[in-house]
Amino acid sequence: MPTHIYWVFFYKINVMKYKIFLTAFLQVGLVAINTVLIAKGYVIGIFLASFTISMLWSYNVVKISLSNFSNKLLYSFGAAFGSITGYYLITSIL
Repeated sequence: MPTHIYWVFFYKINVMKYKIFLTAFLQVGLVAINTVLIAKGYVIGIFLASFTISMLWSYNVVKISLSNFSNKLLYSFGAAFGSITGYYLITSIL
């Protein structure tokens, strides 16, 4: 098998793992943002953040629930980093 086929295969795996991390990062980052918006009472922001969280979750729930432990671990790290980033992002804006 030519070398470029291996590269394409590993590239696709890395892109998939990046997408898993990024999805969790965005999702939980939005939850952190939404928590601050709720505490401050910004109704339009709460609505928009909640809607976006639900849309992301609706496309993601089956993909993660049927994945292997490695992907679930990666998803969890993305969620953890997203929550910290979301908190600092929204507190710096407000």
